[in-house]
Amino acid sequence: MKARESLVRLKEFQVREKQRQLSQLQMMMAEFERMTKDLENQIVFEEKKSGISDPSHFAYPTFAKAARQRADNLQVSIRELKMQQDAAELALEEVQAEYARAAALEERDTGARLRA
Repeated sequence: MKARESLVRLKEFQVREKQRQLSQLQMMMAEFERMTKDLENQIVFEEKKSGISDPSHFAYPTFAKAARQRADNLQVSIRELKMQQDAAELALEEVQAEYARAAALEERDTGARLRA
């Protein structure tokens, strides 16, 4: 009977761990989105300051080019994190189902012990 209790605790721990991982991914995505918006605002400011908004223009501000590249890299990272988030959500669902099964078995065993 102790083995089932340990199994339930293990599954509960795994659920909490997957939830924590999912939360971290979501926080990272939100931070990257915030950073992207800041970079886009800086790009607009630099373009207005220089009067040149065409990135292929020879006098386009170097800072704006670098900021644009950084914003593009952040967007790629956000897409990759989104894929990781989708995988983490599936893993969380699986672990939650395992936890529910283990808890149901533990409850059944507890009920059987009480009746005996």
